[in-house]
Amino acid sequence: MKQLNASKPKALSQRSALVAGTIGNLIEWYDFYVYAAFSLYFAETFFPNYDPLAQTLSTSGIFALGFFMRPIGALIFGRIGDRAGRGRALTLSVLLMCAGSLLIALTPGYAAIGIAAPCILLLARMLQGVSLGGEYGSSAAYLAEIAPKNARAFYSSFQTVTMLAGQLLALGVLIILQNFFLDPSELKNWGWRIPFALGGLLAVAAFLLRRGLVEPKAFEKTAKDSRQGSLSLLLRHKRETATVIGLTLGGTIAFYTYTTYMQKFLKLSTGLNNKETSWILAGSLLFAIVLQPLYGALSDHVGRRSMLISFGALGAFLTWPLLKAIEKATSPGEAFILICCGWLIISFYTSINAVVKAELFPATIRVTGVALPYAVTVSFFGGSAEYVALSFKTHGHEDWFYIYVSLAILISLCVFVAMTDTKAKNLD
Repeated sequence: MKQLNASKPKALSQRSALVAGTIGNLIEWYDFYVYAAFSLYFAETFFPNYDPLAQTLSTSGIFALGFFMRPIGALIFGRIGDRAGRGRALTLSVLLMCAGSLLIALTPGYAAIGIAAPCILLLARMLQGVSLGGEYGSSAAYLAEIAPKNARAFYSSFQTVTMLAGQLLALGVLIILQNFFLDPSELKNWGWRIPFALGGLLAVAAFLLRRGLVEPKAFEKTAKDSRQGSLSLLLRHKRETATVIGLTLGGTIAFYTYTTYMQKFLKLSTGLNNKETSWILAGSLLFAIVLQPLYGALSDHVGRRSMLISFGALGAFLTWPLLKAIEKATSPGEAFILICCGWLIISFYTSINAVVKAELFPATIRVTGVALPYAVTVSFFGGSAEYVALSFKTHGHEDWFYIYVSLAILISLCVFVAMTDTKAKNLD
């Protein structure tokens, strides 16, 4: 099959390819995270209800349902990425994200079109879920394959950097609108549409940027294999598939606890106002962004297994006391420091999880092998983390969520102990 980049010179340096591959990833994750950042403002538009917690549960439920589309995206774009190229999959996925963002920006509220409003919102989130289902595996394979062997974790850590930077950008837009342009009533009435429209336009720019991606040598060497990306081929790698599920379980719940749920956790549990929670989360995300390449570089020296075991052990035993302390935080500074302590633990996982998964599979099935089991696990556990937490809180058992996160990380710890280190794997 003819590649999109056939007319492009293959002279891109590894550093240039890293930039080209990650900027589009940042924009796509911005589009996805804008929903979580602004959900407290547009909840009344789509779900009229006098109970703010019920509105938050409704928007969180759609956030979780969008995640259940990610396995479909993993199947579709995994096959494209393994057969037509990593660049082709990355380019098409960002177009789908653009469609979802613009649809949310333009959809009238419940007062204008009734039940159709939340239905369209759900459709848009499903499109974005399909997009991200294909984005993760393609991006993980691409970054690992273009990197020097002795710097794969460092290069791949920028996938998490852009995921976090996408959320930070979404929060940055929120903070700018909150503090300089719109008052709370304007944000609730119409201002929340601005970031979705901006996301759609940025996604178009990402599409144009990704059209120039050059395929890694690992893909080109196996491009003639007609069985690339097939499910029957994936079934030959049952152990690797189970490993991806196991190491993702605890990590994805912890990740979404400290990202998308943390904003609502601070607002509902500590009594901090919207502006304070936005600044705290933005600062903690910036701290996490700085940690990722540092931890990635460390993994290139000490290996993957020891890093994962560090996350598993610390996360299993310190998550409950950390979340409990955040719940009782009495000032923005105290909450910020505690959340940063959480990121010191989680980054042992987030900085290297993509490269570990890519190193588990051969090039012929790498995108599908990374994307599908990861997407299934994130759909059930990552995307539902916020909804589970709010459900426990609704019934007066918020501590149960802390135990839930700790047990999930403990299960992953067992997988980390049993797996072999993948640092020396030859990806070609």
